[in-house]
Amino acid sequence: MLVCGWWVLEMALCLAAPCGLAGQGVAPGLAGGSPAAVTAAVGSIHGVVTNPEGAVYQGATVVLTAANLPAGRTAVTDADGRFEFVGLTAGTFRLTVQAQGFASQAVQGILHEGESLGMQPVVLLMTATASEVQVTAYTPEMAQELVIEEEKQRVFGVFPNFYVAYAPDAPALTTRQKYDLAWKSSVDPVSFAATGVIAGIQQAENNFKGYGQGAQGYAKRFGANFADDMVSNMVGNAILPSLLKQDPRYFYKGTGTVKARTLYALAMAVMCRGDNGRWQVNYSGLAGGIASGGISNLYYPASSRQGAALTFETAGYATIGTAVQNLMQEFVVKHFTPKLPHYGAAKAARGSGAPE
Repeated sequence: MLVCGWWVLEMALCLAAPCGLAGQGVAPGLAGGSPAAVTAAVGSIHGVVTNPEGAVYQGATVVLTAANLPAGRTAVTDADGRFEFVGLTAGTFRLTVQAQGFASQAVQGILHEGESLGMQPVVLLMTATASEVQVTAYTPEMAQELVIEEEKQRVFGVFPNFYVAYAPDAPALTTRQKYDLAWKSSVDPVSFAATGVIAGIQQAENNFKGYGQGAQGYAKRFGANFADDMVSNMVGNAILPSLLKQDPRYFYKGTGTVKARTLYALAMAVMCRGDNGRWQVNYSGLAGGIASGGISNLYYPASSRQGAALTFETAGYATIGTAVQNLMQEFVVKHFTPKLPHYGAAKAARGSGAPE
């Protein structure tokens, strides 16, 4: 009788709420669906809109459209410049950002199932002629593919030129990518060969006499030059940029007048793009030159070591050398880099407010 009583009670509950769905909050029309339909993960998209000076912008209209969202959805940035869309299904999407007095910007990307996608900051651009600026929203996978393409860049097809981004909207490097790029640049076979040539010239001119001559002297010169390159790369392009959240690459401009491009290249000797997409003083590069000069005193002969004043002087000359190198990158090097990777839509106008 007890078992029968429980069976009658269970049947009554099923009549009151369909069995297997009671209390689960299933939307109408999904009761007969598959378990996958019931538990399908939804995603979200969020981001920040700023003005050209980098301050957050309240009141910008953000419109989301997607193939699986025909009617579209609209959001307005809050006091922190933020916008967010929740309850989204996976697929390609397009965000259109509009604000009075600024050019409309279209941001495209892909949302994966269950992903909470944080967009790179959208910087409003003031322009009298442009009506829309296309910006590519890179996923982590796309960002890694872009770095791999940069590692194929070689002047005359031989000399590594990894630290130049020809995609103006290239995403910031991760900490791991900064270390990988510094390591690969230092141990590249061409870098080894160049180090060997420099060591040979130094030995022929008897530079750093404390190292002596013969095979032992050459080995010491080779080791010192290799250490210079390794320390400079790791400190200036990996360690400090990771700590200070700065990007060690030169971002090719390629558009505008010769004067504007020249001033941009010179400015990039002391400026850099931060991981947040904003331009800032290149503390990583400036401090990296000083640090690597100081560290070199540990392995150079006592008679050839630099004092503090000479270390700062050498770092100053290195900054001038960087400015000259940037000019070469902006006007010359690209023309001698065969099979340059194709970045597609990345040639759109710069959305990060590059200094002119």
